[in-house]
Amino acid sequence: MWTHPQWQQRLPAPGERLRAYAGHCGAVEGNTTFYATPSASTVESWARQTVPDFRFVLKPPRAVTHERRLVDAQGELSAFLDVMAPLGSRVHALWIQLPASFGPTDLGALARFQRDLPAGLRCAVEVRHPAFFTDERAAVQLERVLGRIGAEWVPFDTTVLFDGPPGDPSEYEARAKKPRVPRRMRALTEYPIVRYHGRADEDRTVAGWQPWVDTVAQWLREGRSPTVFVHTPDNAAARGLARRFHDAVGAVVPELPPQPTPEPDGPMTLF
Repeated sequence: MWTHPQWQQRLPAPGERLRAYAGHCGAVEGNTTFYATPSASTVESWARQTVPDFRFVLKPPRAVTHERRLVDAQGELSAFLDVMAPLGSRVHALWIQLPASFGPTDLGALARFQRDLPAGLRCAVEVRHPAFFTDERAAVQLERVLGRIGAEWVPFDTTVLFDGPPGDPSEYEARAKKPRVPRRMRALTEYPIVRYHGRADEDRTVAGWQPWVDTVAQWLREGRSPTVFVHTPDNAAARGLARRFHDAVGAVVPELPPQPTPEPDGPMTLF
């Protein structure tokens, strides 16, 4: 997400755009790795552009989660992790986003997949099957499987996106692509990860995240170290909104360390 065209006010060179993003936010979703594994040199450049405590939450290739559905996928996963090795401690978690068809009857595959993960690799799982949100027994079974290796359950909160009629063309498109599931606000580990999706209207986005401000503040008081990602339908304002969310939590938990101080954006230029 660091290459959004509306975030390139100073038009940094492509090899510096992550550095510019990391001046605003301390974590990023590695979504493009789902579609293609980058070259080793590209990953090395990511490491050079970020500080050691920057957080990458990385999706493995689609062959692992969607084509093989976690079955006999060790080869693809190992190759992916080898390429990511230069990131070192920056790999905050392996983000296993599962298709909506991956339901309670598939939990055996998840358990076996987790069992073969490298020691020390933090795992965070995002499920979209409705049963995990409406059937308490299915939710408990999933938590039990995740608990075997200390994995986290990643909520993708789209309740605000689907609250009321869409008010912008981008919201129609977002609704067609995003899952509609109930909000879930339970952390399983020391490192919860939240994905929150707001609206095209920034005020509605901010009003809708208040339950997460309270929850994240409580997690911090408990000694947890959460990571929160803020989305909007076109994501143009998401980077700034992420900093506003951090400030909102910081107003409740004053000891929260500040976000990075970005370099000032200059006027747009061709050179």
